[in-house]
Amino acid sequence: MTVCTAILNRCVPGGCCRVLCGVTRPLLHIRSASVAEPGTRRSDEDRPWEAAGRLPFSRARTGSFFQDRPVLNNPFLEDALLRGYLRRHLPQEVVFSDLCAFGERVAKEVDEWGRDCEVTPPQLVHFDPWGRRVDHIVTSPAWKRMKDLSAQEGLVAIGYERPCGEWSRVYQMSKLYIFSPSSGLYTCPLAMTDGATKVIQSIGVSWPVEEAFSRLTTRQPERFWTSGQWMTERQGGSDVASGTETVAVPQTDGSYKLHGFKWFTSATDADMTLTLARVQDSTGATTPGSRGLSLFYAEVSRGEDGRLRGIEVQRLKDKLGTRQMPTAELLLDGLPAHRLSEEGRGVASIANMLTITRIHNSVSAAAAMRRVVQLARDYATRRTAFGKLLKDHPLHMQTLARMEVQTRGAFLLVMDVCRLLGREESGIATQLDTHLLRLLTPVVKLYTGKQAVAVVSEGLECFGGQGYIEDTGLPGLLRDAQVLSIWEGTTNVLSLDVLRCVARSSGMVLHAYITHVKFLLAGSSSVPSLAPAVKAVDGALSELEEFVQVAATRAPSYLELAARDLAYSLARIYTGALLIDHACWKGASPTDTYTALRWCEQDLCPVATTQTRGCYDLNTVPLDAALVYDQPIQGKN
Repeated sequence: MTVCTAILNRCVPGGCCRVLCGVTRPLLHIRSASVAEPGTRRSDEDRPWEAAGRLPFSRARTGSFFQDRPVLNNPFLEDALLRGYLRRHLPQEVVFSDLCAFGERVAKEVDEWGRDCEVTPPQLVHFDPWGRRVDHIVTSPAWKRMKDLSAQEGLVAIGYERPCGEWSRVYQMSKLYIFSPSSGLYTCPLAMTDGATKVIQSIGVSWPVEEAFSRLTTRQPERFWTSGQWMTERQGGSDVASGTETVAVPQTDGSYKLHGFKWFTSATDADMTLTLARVQDSTGATTPGSRGLSLFYAEVSRGEDGRLRGIEVQRLKDKLGTRQMPTAELLLDGLPAHRLSEEGRGVASIANMLTITRIHNSVSAAAAMRRVVQLARDYATRRTAFGKLLKDHPLHMQTLARMEVQTRGAFLLVMDVCRLLGREESGIATQLDTHLLRLLTPVVKLYTGKQAVAVVSEGLECFGGQGYIEDTGLPGLLRDAQVLSIWEGTTNVLSLDVLRCVARSSGMVLHAYITHVKFLLAGSSSVPSLAPAVKAVDGALSELEEFVQVAATRAPSYLELAARDLAYSLARIYTGALLIDHACWKGASPTDTYTALRWCEQDLCPVATTQTRGCYDLNTVPLDAALVYDQPIQGKN
């Protein structure tokens, strides 16, 4: 026995552990400095840590510490703002009971289904074993369970049953808000299903879509249908007017057959679809531009030979995110269809669909933010770094608080647009409500899409390296969030849509906006602590009005350059007003007040701030191009 071993064994009986402050801890053994003769082996006596079997890192022994994972608890019970908002506007016990039970199911059961959808993505089987073309899109069992669940829980039906009158959309979207991050992206086919249902309802529920409407809104899983939305072709995404080449050939029975190539069809396993095409006349000619587009309804079915009728699935898209959902390129080769719109009125007919799908997109954005904050908040109570829990590090709490402020702002903005939609559908919307809904729909979609990417990205940092590891499920939150600023219109496309909205209403939508913001601020005098936030929003609103007056005297290109900053300003000012209003109701908490104050610390009117720098002047256009393409600037050495 070596001297070091003897000393250790003498100091600590048994030679393998010691007691310090009443806690038993493994002993750190120190290898002896003695050297064995060449060609000889040390005895077990010389290696007590191996003989005792206590070496902490050896072969299959990887140490005793394992970090606890973040736990997903009931998302309804974990969301104080959601519950507070509903207590204020929809205090019905049946709603609270349903959302609480659904939240429990999401946490205990559905979230695992969503993970299964992620790790078992859809596969395309072109041929059967005997070489026949079948084009089967094979999805996971969990994806199919999501469809049944969606019917049972009324995730589309609630919006049309209207059990809560004008607040039914808020109820429906609250449920989707709870469901979305755990849905395995099934909220995407639900968004398109809701949009298609809205279009059918607006056109009229009659043949040939009466049966379809019944199936889209049923709560019976065996009857429930989802709908696709096949608009995008090779030449265009948002520019459907010039990018749509699909033609509709009239048939003798009044139906049509569609021929074309759809470049991007989400949720391709749907039971039906709405799509745009150009009607051919007797000579085979079509009308160009938006005037030539009509809206068509088609069912996805198979013939007796097992092949899809009039459809060939070319391939599934390999996407950054949303891998749980099949997205395909489709060749339409004689797809039987029925025209729903008047000929040439296809683009106008899908306006209602765009409103619905953009609102769904915004709900998913707010939900993604809430989920990453919820998980990060829980993790902060489990992870120790530098001697204390993350929740005890002030800088970490500051970061989480900033994420929480963005999440709360997004939630209130989204729910107010849902409120406006519910009022319109219930027939009680005022002209001000109608103007606000038209203006805020593109604003909420573009702003929350950008918020979600930023907040979820920040959220992954809260988990350190684990936030970058795929099998934790966390990176998927970011990959899926990235689509939210792209689908149904990119930020720039929607910013220009805001300008069109202002122009087509002769500025009435802005007048409605300013009027309502002032109304939301009117009750704030009862809460003196909100004064700094009220001052900030009121000042930003004045700056916005001044900008609009200046822009009205400039060329149209001036507003186009300002469009993105204008949309951001509209979102921030309105959200600030909503946060102030929510902090003023009698059931508000001190955190509601603090949220409003923190939100209003940022630049609420970036369009005015940027205007003072001359960034919207026409001379910046060639300078921007020269910068991007590294070209010489004219007149500069």
